Amino acid sequence: MTQENSMRERATLARFLHLLVAVLALGGVAIELVTALVSGPGIAPTHAERIVRLFSYFTIESNLLIGGVSLALAADPRRDGPVFRVLRLDALLCIAVTGIVYNTVLRGLTTLTPSGAVANAMLHDLAPLLAVVVWLWVGPRPRVSARTVWWSVVYPIAWLVYTFLRGAATGWYPYPFLDVNVLGLGGALLNATLVAVVFLVLAWGVRWADGRLPDTGRSAART
Repeated sequence: MTQENSMRERATLARFLHLLVAVLALGGVAIELVTALVSGPGIAPTHAERIVRLFSYFTIESNLLIGGVSLALAADPRRDGPVFRVLRLDALLCIAVTGIVYNTVLRGLTTLTPSGAVANAMLHDLAPLLAVVVWLWVGPRPRVSARTVWWSVVYPIAWLVYTFLRGAATGWYPYPFLDVNVLGLGGALLNATLVAVVFLVLAWGVRWADGRLPDTGRSAART
């Protein structure tokens, strides 16, 4: 096998794996959205509020982010650029945090319908696990600088600000560990800080690994 054929095969593999992550993440979101659209307001005061709440969950946003980035990488495994590097790192970190927080803090707190159980597995288990495995396997790497790490913090901070401001206005918080009504502002902020620390530890861990794992840039040739 020539080097060129080997590079093409690796690029094909990368495209397939990124596409698989996108299908899991966006498919899970689609199931949740269809359920929300056809099932009425549920416990929300209005149907519109239920849709807004759906897209206010970090789980949904992180799966949309990893899904979109993975689609872009499926189209071009070598896609790059300063903004895309931040989006890629954010997607990887957010989906990893989604999996970690759900499986350590939130699992089992709600009763799931059959379709909800399928979506739950896709959003909280399969997409997070596969996204990390795919990054370790096909990258793209190297892509993470210290500047990229610091810019990646902007989105989760913005989400936390939005969550607390909207919660103060409506009384609804997406997760029990951020519920000011139950925990008080101090307790909710402490929990938010702990999640932020996990995010930063993961970010610098990815930065460290990015410079030590094999360079995938040469193998992800355009086909």
